[in-house]
Amino acid sequence: MANAKTPTTEDLSKQVDELKEDILKLTQTITDLSKAKGQELTGTVRQRADAARAAGEAQIAEFQSQAVAGFENAEDYVRRNPGTALGIAAGVGVLVGLMTARR
Repeated sequence: MANAKTPTTEDLSKQVDELKEDILKLTQTITDLSKAKGQELTGTVRQRADAARAAGEAQIAEFQSQAVAGFENAEDYVRRNPGTALGIAAGVGVLVGLMTARR
């Protein structure tokens, strides 16, 4: 039979110390990877939030433009047809009055 060297207490102690160092290095590596991934995700979320904000602001600007155009069209209609506009306003006023009076 081959002579197998039996590990001594010192050998076992060295191996345990090496395992501790390896575990410490693995823990540090995992921590570094987690931090890097977190920073990457933070950047991605920030970019998407900025893009969503920009899209929302563009949509608001479009709605404001449409509202201004609608107001200008209504104002133009009233200036060209004051009698008709007055009749429509009076009719709407009567309807609102009738609806609120039925309570």
